[in-house]
Amino acid sequence: MVERAQAAFAGRLDVLLGLESDFMPGLEPWLERLHRRAPLHHVLGSVHYQMAFYRERYFTGDVFLYQKTYYEHLALAAESGLFDTLSHPDLVKNERPAEWHFPRIRDVVERALDRIAVTGVAMELNTSGLLKAIPEMNPNAEQLRLMRERGIPVVLGADAHRPDRVADGYGAALRLLIEAGYEEVNIIVNRRRQAIPLQLALQSLR
Repeated sequence: MVERAQAAFAGRLDVLLGLESDFMPGLEPWLERLHRRAPLHHVLGSVHYQMAFYRERYFTGDVFLYQKTYYEHLALAAESGLFDTLSHPDLVKNERPAEWHFPRIRDVVERALDRIAVTGVAMELNTSGLLKAIPEMNPNAEQLRLMRERGIPVVLGADAHRPDRVADGYGAALRLLIEAGYEEVNIIVNRRRQAIPLQLALQSLR
């Protein structure tokens, strides 16, 4: 299907093949095989706290422990070397919005980001967070600043799921990156990161 789209839009639009893979400890050998099955341009790693298989294994009823486990697994995903980008990297805040207090978990987040920064893996700024229980991008502005302090590169994503949401909120996301102190945003092509100055990215939006 992707190859047909590439042929249909040749010379007008780049059509690339990517994959979002769920991560949890123990899945690494299977993910390695999965990622070799096609010539992928971009592989995103996600920890989906809401998936039944993940919840059954890791949720004990202690929401704060679940939040900490989520960040531990984000760091392990980066350290696995399987992914180019970590998706929506504070998604777990929507597990129990009333029990999400960033100052309480900040130390956990900072330790995870320290580990992620060493790997060179990018992290996503995902605009679909504006549609979730806590209506802010994933990650929030404070985590974004912590990422910038550690030199963690950022990729934009809208998690569109529908054609009308492709690139939704990118203008606001680029301005949020500028406020956090970033000077560039990234795209991934052929599993390699390419940096684009933020001002140039803003000018490209229509």
